Amino acid sequence: MLRRDFLAGSSLAMGISAAAVGSAAPLRAAKNILDYGAAPDGKTLCTTALQRAIDEVFRAGGGLVYAPPGNYLVGGLELKSRVTLYLEAGCTLLGSPNLDDYTYRPGLPRGGSDIDGYHVIYARGAEDIALCGLGTVDGQGENWWEPNPLRPAAMPEDEWHDVASGHFQAKYNNTRPSPMVEIVECRNVRLSGITLRNSAGWTLRPIGCETVVIDGVRIRNPYWGRNTDGMDITACRNVFVSNCDILGGDDGICLKSENQYGDSVPASKNITITNCVVASASNGFKMGTATRGAFENIVFSNSVLYADDDSPMMNRVIGGINVETVDGGSVDGVVISNIRMQNVRAPIFVRLGSRTPGRNSFVRNVLIEGVDAVGSIVTSSITGVPGLRPTDVTISDCRLRTVAGGTAEWAGRAIPEVADKYPESWMMGRLPAYGFYARHADRVRLRNLEIITDKPDGRPAIVCDDVNDVILSGLELSKPAGDAPLIQLKDTQRAYLNTMRSPQGNKLFVQVSGAASSGIALRGNLLNPGEQTVSRTSGAPDDAASVE
Repeated sequence: MLRRDFLAGSSLAMGISAAAVGSAAPLRAAKNILDYGAAPDGKTLCTTALQRAIDEVFRAGGGLVYAPPGNYLVGGLELKSRVTLYLEAGCTLLGSPNLDDYTYRPGLPRGGSDIDGYHVIYARGAEDIALCGLGTVDGQGENWWEPNPLRPAAMPEDEWHDVASGHFQAKYNNTRPSPMVEIVECRNVRLSGITLRNSAGWTLRPIGCETVVIDGVRIRNPYWGRNTDGMDITACRNVFVSNCDILGGDDGICLKSENQYGDSVPASKNITITNCVVASASNGFKMGTATRGAFENIVFSNSVLYADDDSPMMNRVIGGINVETVDGGSVDGVVISNIRMQNVRAPIFVRLGSRTPGRNSFVRNVLIEGVDAVGSIVTSSITGVPGLRPTDVTISDCRLRTVAGGTAEWAGRAIPEVADKYPESWMMGRLPAYGFYARHADRVRLRNLEIITDKPDGRPAIVCDDVNDVILSGLELSKPAGDAPLIQLKDTQRAYLNTMRSPQGNKLFVQVSGAASSGIALRGNLLNPGEQTVSRTSGAPDDAASVE
């Protein structure tokens, strides 16, 4: 095909500049994959043809490789520096279902892991690369999975922590192309406009990269697709994610801090994510795991996490916002704002654990504001473990509605530490509060929150256990069912509760327990006539709390 015919028939002729498709490569170097022998029949293996086009453009100093409409079977392509691979609308790259058609890429294990050394699209050590257009990369993941005969259907009482992907397992000793798109140690990377679907494992992972732009990418994986994460942004710097639409069976947008390609773990740093929509049978936005290095300067904003009202519980997002480190890494500087959640099981989960102990592991300087969540069934939490305490965590200006319908028995549960376990918002079981549970934490701020129970709930709204320096200010809370206090403080020091209005009919505002409780002050709160302000139990000192 002549270049003039290619340009006349493609979307490039409609005023789309080279920069708009993701590269500044000169159009004079554009190459059509049909000219290299690619067959658009979805049956003929086209890996060699596409790779020849990519390599020729690379040797010419850069440019654009054009894939016109059609279905092209491929078994692993490698992008090169200064090359844009442009998939036209109507073009689909089909990942081969035969592992022998793929090239093993060194640096990753073969089989038995969420990740593998096989990928549909791969780049390493390249710069100025782009994958863009309105076409599709389809991993044909259904060829790599089968039902799990050992996983029975969940009993009704266990549906709250069932997941669709648990009912399937990987074939072939867990060896499969994963991540489907793997970008390693590259600079100036752009992915825009494309659809990524039916991944056999993780869908898209930039790892150890600098300056990555992901814009307008659409991800579609089945809810039952185990380990089919949407994006796993790993040990990267200066990342910009926007306008993405993600649906799948595992974490939607996941930041990680690990490095299978070397001994050092670069910080996951300077990452902004905005204007995205996520539906998942796992977590929506998540930091971790793995969490072996640092997370710094992370922003997530103006996005929607959802499940439809008729969606089965096992298909719903587990945790909406998950800020965690459990493998010796650190979190410093996170701002999350303006997030709408519909039928997300747990709106907020902040966790510092010790699955893999580290010498300098911490979570600090986390601000979460403007969350509007309806239909939640798992309590939001901020928790550490003995010796590892998240600090400077602020939750403000949020509205959370729960339909959990918790019982007084849940309020009395002994909550396990599970310090070395995989972090998940339900990992400690049913929690003793319906709104927020905080434990082993310092400098916690809950400000201007409205927490509503749409079903009667026999638990306190807020429970703090071994928390030092906490401010509860301007909270609007539903009345607990039965005799539960509105707020429970256990072994809590330097707590300041102010400008709150007790819900109508509430009988006990605050219960203080534990011999370590001290320095608790209540100021400017509006209580009901005859309501008891403070009750002291379980060895709490008489002077633990003062009231004005």
